[in-house]
Amino acid sequence: MSAFSAFELKPGLYRVKVAFTDHYGTVHPVGESWSYESHSFVPYHGGLTLNIVDANGPRCIYLQDYAETQGEIVNNFSNYVEELKPPVLP
Repeated sequence: MSAFSAFELKPGLYRVKVAFTDHYGTVHPVGESWSYESHSFVPYHGGLTLNIVDANGPRCIYLQDYAETQGEIVNNFSNYVEELKPPVLP
């Protein structure tokens, strides 16, 4: 699979493969999985909100696209999460 940023996520299932910490200090551990639905971006704060659904229901992952915060995570998101393909049924 090719590299992608957090801006390039497509609706679907994802799993964390390298732990990361979001803007508000929430740790997203290896193995955490969720369904990505959409995002919103506030350019004047670099704020990127990922709208996801996990086993506990809807929630958000908050990132800031600045080099000194989570910019590396945002721009190299495929280093941190992997897309899960649905199983192929016979």
